[in-house]
Amino acid sequence: MSFAPSPFTPMGIRSIQEQRDRWERKRSCTARELVQSEQRYYEQLDLVVTYFVEILKAKGTLRQDIRESIFSSIKSIHLINQTLLTHIELGRFGIGFEEFCTHLQLYNTYVDNIQTDKKVLVVKKSKAFKRFKKLQESRPEFSQQKLEDLLSLPLQRIQQYKHFLRDLTENTGPDNPEFQRLSKAVKAISEVAQRIQDNARSHENHLQLRRVQKELKGRKTRILTPGRWYIREGWLKTVPPKGMEAKPKMFYLLSDILLQAKPCSPIHPTNGDKFACQRIYPLKECTVDKVFDHTKSEGGLISLTFARAKLLLMSDDQGDINDYRSLCLAVGQLKSKNAVVHRRDELRRKPIRLDPDSQNTPELQQTRGIKRTMMLEEEVREHREGHSSSSIPSTGESGYSAIKRQKSNQAPAAR
Repeated sequence: MSFAPSPFTPMGIRSIQEQRDRWERKRSCTARELVQSEQRYYEQLDLVVTYFVEILKAKGTLRQDIRESIFSSIKSIHLINQTLLTHIELGRFGIGFEEFCTHLQLYNTYVDNIQTDKKVLVVKKSKAFKRFKKLQESRPEFSQQKLEDLLSLPLQRIQQYKHFLRDLTENTGPDNPEFQRLSKAVKAISEVAQRIQDNARSHENHLQLRRVQKELKGRKTRILTPGRWYIREGWLKTVPPKGMEAKPKMFYLLSDILLQAKPCSPIHPTNGDKFACQRIYPLKECTVDKVFDHTKSEGGLISLTFARAKLLLMSDDQGDINDYRSLCLAVGQLKSKNAVVHRRDELRRKPIRLDPDSQNTPELQQTRGIKRTMMLEEEVREHREGHSSSSIPSTGESGYSAIKRQKSNQAPAAR
């Protein structure tokens, strides 16, 4: 019995059926590649667990803390991937990845410790461990693979999972019961993949800052600061205010500062290849005023204005002048971040208008009572003076002015 569309089938129904067939073919191809790559990945994990983790634990070549710092949670990852492989070999991709995503915390732990693993592996000076590592890597099962390469496989596999699951989800119908499971798995694994990229970027930035710190003479200038990012570096000529010769300087552009340095004397015994820090300009006070292009191939001039200084930077390389946008971008990001912080501080301030409860304090009530007492005394005094004026001849304005002076003398005392 053939399931091919009949030549008498309407054109619209035939095109829909052809589209579904293409989706099914793509899904089958993606599923086959996923299963084959997962089998290979599980075999490589099994090599690490069998020939390194278990044997090192049995022999006691390394202490437990060092062994855990090198291999982290790779043994647990090996177990959950064994379960995943069993599911996907039976074609249950949705169920397999739904259960796999409940254990993604193991991958998060491994991602956070991967740089420590590599560092311990490089720094470890044990001769017994070096001999053991070399012996195990020479086995035919390893196919000349190094332990360092095998330890990076879980990070690479997460990225592969993200692409495989996206292809499976795109070629699975919404009415399929596996569609919702695959969609949730894509979201969960994408978060772990983003975490891997962020950690790698942070580690690369840390290495760049360490390199800049080593290139500077002395330790007075602190480059390794939390929250600081390396952007770029290069040679630029500083134009002096007077008619002097422009001198080349090395500039390091970081996320919050612009560092100006000069090369040390080449004949110095220890600092011949280093730079001496001259000035540090905070970017939060910087304004990139103008960029003058000489020609399209001969560089130009950049004008930077700070709170207490002004810089004119010149370069013969047009690429350096064109890349001034990285400086503008760094300044703009820093100012926008400060503006957000100031805005939050303003929102946290107390309102100028007092609350109704705050207006009933004992001090205010005492002041109001004093004012009422003064007003009653003045009314009584005016009433008495009114009766006395009816029996005593009026003095005109002199009596009124005396009462007024008496009121003005009593008012400061009341205040």
